[in-house]
Amino acid sequence: MLTALLASAFSAMPAAYAEEAAPASPHTLTTNIGFFTDYTFRGISYTKERGAVQGGFDYAHSSGFYAGVWGTNVNNDALYGNTVELDVYGGYVHPLTEQLSLNVGFLQFFYPDSNHPNAGMPSKGGSPNTTELNAALSYKYFTLKHSYAVTNFFGINDNYGGNGSSRGSGYTELNVNYKLPVADLNLALHVGRQTVHNYSQANYTDWLVGINKDFSIAGTTGWNAGLNYTTTNASDSWYIDAKGWETGNDRLIGYIKRTF
Repeated sequence: MLTALLASAFSAMPAAYAEEAAPASPHTLTTNIGFFTDYTFRGISYTKERGAVQGGFDYAHSSGFYAGVWGTNVNNDALYGNTVELDVYGGYVHPLTEQLSLNVGFLQFFYPDSNHPNAGMPSKGGSPNTTELNAALSYKYFTLKHSYAVTNFFGINDNYGGNGSSRGSGYTELNVNYKLPVADLNLALHVGRQTVHNYSQANYTDWLVGINKDFSIAGTTGWNAGLNYTTTNASDSWYIDAKGWETGNDRLIGYIKRTF
């Protein structure tokens, strides 16, 4: 009888109470993979428009802390003979108001094949492994971010004409991601300014405008495809690869990716 009464009581339990009894996990883990016609970093091509496969894992906690790892192929003429880039990052997001948030974090660029001192542009540098600290303010669909290099910037060191190290290089960017009222399209706008400490000839500005769309395939969600146009005013005498290919010129980039 007692068993029957308990079963009856639990079957009559309101759904809301049942949900409260099993709170949502504070942990979120997502995976992403994408196929791109080019890997472009701050307007500079790292795959010579020959395509890139990119993907990673992201962890987020409800407290605001997050971490992740991400990887992509790179062309071996672009960065000292490397063919792979691996990034490790993390940080903390803190809401300031309902629509304004602060994000502080770090980003470590790692190139596992950095034993090729005569490959890539420029050819006299050290290891391209680079560590940056960053901070960003986001308001609605606007994000203003600054990244600061606490190591030499992608191998630029004293060998570059004796100008000194490139620690302290910075990148300031403004990004806009806005959902258009047409066909559920998303508008992406970007402008960034890269400064390289002690090497002003390497400073440049990059711009991007793009359109992308979220969609589902056969009932699976998390898909996104888009088209971006990007260009820079980077010096063609500085931003070239080991074979003289100019990496900062304008290009059109198409992609499809999925997050799940």
